[in-house]
Amino acid sequence: MPSIIIKNILVDNKRQDIYVKDNVIAKIGDCPEQRAETVIDGSRMAAIPGFVNMHTHAGMTLFRGMGEDMPLAQWLGEIWKAEAHLDDELVYWGTRLACLEMIHTGTTMFNDMYWRIPLAAKAVRESGIRATLCYTLLDGGDPVKQKVQREECGQMYFQSKNWGPRVKFGTAIHAHYTVSDDNMLWAADFARRNGTILHTHIAETEMEERQHMEKYGMSTTRRLYNMGILGENTVAAHVVWPDAEDIRLLGEKKVTAVHNINSNLKLSSGYRFPYNELRDAGVNVTAGTDGCGSSNNLDMLEALKTSAIVQKAWRGVPTAMPLDELLAMGTVNGARALGVNAGEIKEGALADICLVDMNNTFFAPDYNFRSNLVYSAHSSCIDTVICDGRILMQGGKVEGEQEILDEFSRQIERFRGLIGHLV
Repeated sequence: MPSIIIKNILVDNKRQDIYVKDNVIAKIGDCPEQRAETVIDGSRMAAIPGFVNMHTHAGMTLFRGMGEDMPLAQWLGEIWKAEAHLDDELVYWGTRLACLEMIHTGTTMFNDMYWRIPLAAKAVRESGIRATLCYTLLDGGDPVKQKVQREECGQMYFQSKNWGPRVKFGTAIHAHYTVSDDNMLWAADFARRNGTILHTHIAETEMEERQHMEKYGMSTTRRLYNMGILGENTVAAHVVWPDAEDIRLLGEKKVTAVHNINSNLKLSSGYRFPYNELRDAGVNVTAGTDGCGSSNNLDMLEALKTSAIVQKAWRGVPTAMPLDELLAMGTVNGARALGVNAGEIKEGALADICLVDMNNTFFAPDYNFRSNLVYSAHSSCIDTVICDGRILMQGGKVEGEQEILDEFSRQIERFRGLIGHLV
């Protein structure tokens, strides 16, 4: 693997060098004695960790712009009808496009919940970024599906050992209302025994919580807690509608919560994400975009900005969600949840680095780089992306991107023919 020196780059408000050897940040500082196959002039740029998108449905780039202006229940119904027509090629190219979009917007690692994950794994490997791909249980109470999905999950877990070091296997319970109790218990046990994360949707909408309370006499979080499903390996997407007791339980179990602000706003699921309360309870709070079917893009920088300004607005507190905590949500907190030594620009960490072009109006004047990055700039300022010590984008260009766009367009025309009136 080639070595890289990034010269005179802004790191933590100081101009210095970054030396990448193999796939690790080997040195930060003055590196005149180091030799490298690739030298990058960073004098007009800053280095940030690659973003970690903690909740995606990557293949849903296929559904971007479909089912607009619908409430969540109706939207899900339309999407599920269209998903019945998916095949291997569609999921593969949908994921290739997602990975390309994530590279362009500075994401080097994502946590995914979708279908046909061996095809997604191939797409991720070829893209050069990292992912945890979760086999998703969704049985609707059907005992035949329960058995089939358990067998498939076990088979894919063993297949995943050949996916390579950048692509990990995860286990997913789609949601408490789409998966039988038996399969939820099985999935939680499987994840614990095999050391995977357990990815699920929790407390996404007020209606979901109200219906759950009417049926079971308790919140979603309380029932999952009582069943023994929640744990330190649990990644709970959304968590918009927990009560104070739910938050305490999530903190007790050291659950990771994923804030998906743009999706939540667009589907009118809610906007009062209890960031401070979750953080103070001991929950590992992270950020995600959700899939392109609901959030329409995979831009983490946009999601972080929206997260901060909405948090400040609904609380009426301008100090809510400070910049250092906000950026940690989008980087190191997610890497920690996925068990990857990344998300920070520090010696010994994996070399997942984005170089931000500061030679533009968004960073002038440069009183506060982090403020300009989040509140002024946008992801088009990301010039170079390095993942696992390899340059995936430089000068805003990704090798082979036009071929991906062209083939995706051909696949979409075929998909439109399959789904017909649903578009």
